[in-house]
Amino acid sequence: MTKTQQVMTINMGPQHPSTHGVLRLVLELDGETVVNVTPHIGYLHRGVEKLAEHKTYHQFITLTDRLDYLAPLSNNLGYVLAVEKLLDIEIPKRAQYIRVLLCELTRISSHLLWFATHALDLGAMTAFFYCFRERETINDLFEMVAGARMNLSYIRIGGVARDVPEGFIEKTREFINTFPAKLKEYETLLTKNKIWMMRTKDVGIISDGDAINYGLSGPSIRGSGVKWDVRKAEPYSSYEEFDFLVPVGKNGDVYDRYIVRVEEMRQSNEIVRQALDNLPKGRYMADAPDITPPQKEDLKSSMESLIHHFKIVTEGICPPVGEVYVSIEAPKGELGFYIVSDGTKKPYRVKIRPPSFVNLEALQKMVVGRLLADVVAVVGSLDIVLGEIDR
Repeated sequence: MTKTQQVMTINMGPQHPSTHGVLRLVLELDGETVVNVTPHIGYLHRGVEKLAEHKTYHQFITLTDRLDYLAPLSNNLGYVLAVEKLLDIEIPKRAQYIRVLLCELTRISSHLLWFATHALDLGAMTAFFYCFRERETINDLFEMVAGARMNLSYIRIGGVARDVPEGFIEKTREFINTFPAKLKEYETLLTKNKIWMMRTKDVGIISDGDAINYGLSGPSIRGSGVKWDVRKAEPYSSYEEFDFLVPVGKNGDVYDRYIVRVEEMRQSNEIVRQALDNLPKGRYMADAPDITPPQKEDLKSSMESLIHHFKIVTEGICPPVGEVYVSIEAPKGELGFYIVSDGTKKPYRVKIRPPSFVNLEALQKMVVGRLLADVVAVVGSLDIVLGEIDR
């Protein structure tokens, strides 16, 4: 600190609309210039990883919804893929495609809420109403398949809870046919808007090398020009059968992260289209009677299968002793689940690698030397959710 500096320490949050949850930032300011920033994240006290040790493998699915609560299906998928790897079971193609379809709708939904709130943080209110219009339509689709609009728990160990209902494919196709035009409306509001560009260009810059060293993922690293996407690098759930591009930025600033997410919505829309066009026929749940609940059709066959289904769900399953790690490309970045099994009905240990937690670590690198107003822009560009940052 030089003699001319007069540093003042202030709190931003944990009750602050632009910290996107109960995040407290301890800011050290010289005038309006940020000298240092220290994030404090411990305000939820849920201990979700510890809770996993007291739930059966099936029961914990409902808690994954509450991690990044804006992308519950992605959380479901990451967790059940890890359990399925532990169990070494094969998932039917139809179930894999349904998972992809719904997770890409989830990506669009999550990015829509990011777009709406990020724009609102920087003073652009109209985008909020536009984005929630399309997000409501996606929530209607989720309600059709899962009976809920937020915490869905639809993806299950071995497949999905039930097949897609009648009318779902037609409604989804109607959405994906109209969404590209809506996306252009959003871009008309912001992409070339002079005020928006002044607030986002050359703000919160992080180089490709620093992004890699900090472990960033998702749009936060792709905005810096690093073409890293788990769906391409380590495909899961048949993603290798889908044709899509991985958008990247150049400068690693707030504007580039904005452009990447907008293009990702367009790519996700096309993945959903491909999933609908090529949706395989067949089972939606693996045929593994000792591990997975039977399909609805199977339950009609005998009372014994109904009793067996009840036992699997209530008493749980016992995977073999071992440990696995599986990661997926969630809307905010790489979401990983590390599970240790001791052969009992409950996990010995579950460790979650949430993208928001890791991405937030680079905040200091992005904001030191910038103005206080830029902190709001940078936090918004990281698209964090404290539900998965909570330790």
